[in-house]
Amino acid sequence: MQTTPRRVTIHTLRQMKEKGERIAMLTAYDATFARLLDEAGADVLLVGDSLGMVVQGHDTTLPVTLDEIAYHIRAVVRGARRAHVVGDMPFMSYQASIEQGISNAGKLMKEGGCHSVKLEGGAQHAELVRRLVGAGIPVMGHVGLTPQSFHQLGGFKVQGRDPGGRERLMEDAKALEEAGCYSVVLEAIPADIAREITATLSVPTIGIGAGTGCDGQVLVSYDMLGMDETFKPRFVRRYATLGQTIKDAVSHYVADVRTGAFPSDAESFSVAENKATPTAIEPGFYSTAGKK
Repeated sequence: MQTTPRRVTIHTLRQMKEKGERIAMLTAYDATFARLLDEAGADVLLVGDSLGMVVQGHDTTLPVTLDEIAYHIRAVVRGARRAHVVGDMPFMSYQASIEQGISNAGKLMKEGGCHSVKLEGGAQHAELVRRLVGAGIPVMGHVGLTPQSFHQLGGFKVQGRDPGGRERLMEDAKALEEAGCYSVVLEAIPADIAREITATLSVPTIGIGAGTGCDGQVLVSYDMLGMDETFKPRFVRRYATLGQTIKDAVSHYVADVRTGAFPSDAESFSVAENKATPTAIEPGFYSTAGKK
């Protein structure tokens, strides 16, 4: 008898830090990818606004809307049985006011079905975090390189190297923990600063381009799987080259269609063997990929 795996919660993640167990986090945007990543053991799936770049083809994450994030969350939640699902708060969904942030975070939880939300920024958003947690919405923080501040930061640059940068990052991380964040993402900061922040906080840190000293790591799944051969940041390790694999498979398919090698007689139907009524669907007629 197949049993449903126990869901990873914010308390699970805290316990993992206490035990010294590293947390594996990846982005997911649809049910099929969510199922595969979940079955492979990912602890956390982030429905990130990175979908604006890797799914929608934008140059930044800024155009992504709240409704788009909610749509992708619903798909990911349907595919994930064990992993904790985090919904990203997109640009300008919480910056205008605390009331706006509470309303939109509630929408992601209620309409999307995620288990927590993530927002970018440090001490300036501490009061919003406090209010969200008070309303029963778990919050993951995010400091360092915050992609939604792309233009203000002058591009995708390592943070914390300027005078006072170390202290500013530490203050931001501590402010988020004190406000109630259950975890904090550290992006594109020097490894020694990330290690110091991790040792100081009692909540887990999740690094991306922040060295080995964090409690866990996160990567964009498309990057980790080598879907874009032109994107090669130093902090991404490619565990596959699916971009080339997909192109090879599609080229093979196109060639088979052109030559008539696909479909074969075995992959076709005949009137003689079809004993069912015209409206009946044979088992296996459609793909069951992504279904539980």
